[in-house]
Amino acid sequence: MPLESYISLSLYFIAMLGIGLFAYRQSTSDISGYILGGRKVSPQVTALSAGASDMSGWMLMGLPGAMFLTGFDALYIAIGLVAGALANYLLVAPKLRVYTEVADDSLTVPEFFAKRFNTPNSSIRIVSAAIVVMFFTLYTSAGLVAGGKLFESAFNVDYQLGLFITLGVVVSYTLLGGFLAVSLTDFVQGCIMFVALVLVPVVAFTEFDSVSQMTSAAYASVPSFSESLETLTVVGLLSSLGWGLGYFGQPHIIVRFMAIRSVKAISTARNIGMSWMTVTIIGALATGFVGIAYANQFNLKVDDAETIFIIFSQLLFHPLISGFLMAAILAAIMSTISSQLLVSASSLTEDIYRVVTSKEVSEKQTVTIGRYGVAGVAIVALMLAMDASNTILSLVSNAWAGFGAAFGPLVLFCLYRKDLTAKAAMAGMVSGAATVLFWIYAPVLANGEALSSVMYEIIPGFAVSTLTLYVMSRFGEKPADSVEKTFIQASEELANQQS
Repeated sequence: MPLESYISLSLYFIAMLGIGLFAYRQSTSDISGYILGGRKVSPQVTALSAGASDMSGWMLMGLPGAMFLTGFDALYIAIGLVAGALANYLLVAPKLRVYTEVADDSLTVPEFFAKRFNTPNSSIRIVSAAIVVMFFTLYTSAGLVAGGKLFESAFNVDYQLGLFITLGVVVSYTLLGGFLAVSLTDFVQGCIMFVALVLVPVVAFTEFDSVSQMTSAAYASVPSFSESLETLTVVGLLSSLGWGLGYFGQPHIIVRFMAIRSVKAISTARNIGMSWMTVTIIGALATGFVGIAYANQFNLKVDDAETIFIIFSQLLFHPLISGFLMAAILAAIMSTISSQLLVSASSLTEDIYRVVTSKEVSEKQTVTIGRYGVAGVAIVALMLAMDASNTILSLVSNAWAGFGAAFGPLVLFCLYRKDLTAKAAMAGMVSGAATVLFWIYAPVLANGEALSSVMYEIIPGFAVSTLTLYVMSRFGEKPADSVEKTFIQASEELANQQS
């Protein structure tokens, strides 16, 4: 790659590390600052941080690759995601912001689950923390795979070396600055992703004489929208739209709602976040679709569909701009990895170490332990990512479904039903996670394949968890009075803040 591109990337790396150092000086003296930024994050940073940590490398590589391979079938995933993100802002964000503070200032999602039932050191906290660490380790490995593929494809760097470079920069600023560093870098990275996902498909389209020329070239290898509708099945549609259900249970996204400075700021964050998401997801789909047309029209060989954004960046732009676009992919990758590492470390520190140990731990020691947790999860994820044959979208889809089924229904029930008990919560969480794992890995079909080849695992997982929560809440034992009082207090506090 030309020198100009390396200069762009070097400036990007320096900026990220600089933000980490700034955040280190601002907000990491206590565990609340390290994990939630002191609950003082602005709506602008909240919105782009949530979006950037959500979309990750699959936005610039996985989704364009899916569009390149399957055509308009990928559109339904995008529709489900936009609908799910909007529902998350409307249904979860305001209540969660208030409830986590009322529930004895809960700093993590597992801590919120435990304190919701007035059982701060219960097994539900440890089990939910274990689920966080398990699925986030898998999720982080997906981001590292994207980083490895980027360095291998764009810079002719060995795949494994690309993994180490990607992880090294992310771990550095996450270790330094905690939540504030992650949120501020996500904000910058979200801006970079926005520009890149508008620029690339527009410039690629200018290589064609007209829209009709581009579409006819694309339809040479994928069906048109009307043709795709004719072959669309109900199960296929539900599997694609079902991605939206995952939002309610993603710890790295909903923790942003816990950290925003006020309930009133959530509407501003929602408007910014949904606008950003709509434009970027259209840009990702457009990149894949124009990529199909470009490959057919100009006989471009694409060995890996998930690298079409990288190919366009190298073919169509000046080396300086190409370096910026490579930085956009790294921004997408790093924003999500850093969020996942921080949430995993928070769960290891706050929800497992503090609960299990009998020692008194100071705030400074807790932050240090959290930094060790970041490094530990990163190492395990690195080992999982060593296999270059992994696809980004498949790894993300598995982790997304795991969180969506285990935590999604539980978050909604915690916020909207005062008759929920700790036993019901534990059963709903475990049944959702177990259903997803069974759906992914059990070779129960005649050809030895798993049920995930028929339907996306989040659908049955979410359904089983919801049904378990409802039945046990409706017909099981009643919660303690103190639990109901906390629920009512949080509801009244939300009403006061919204008025």
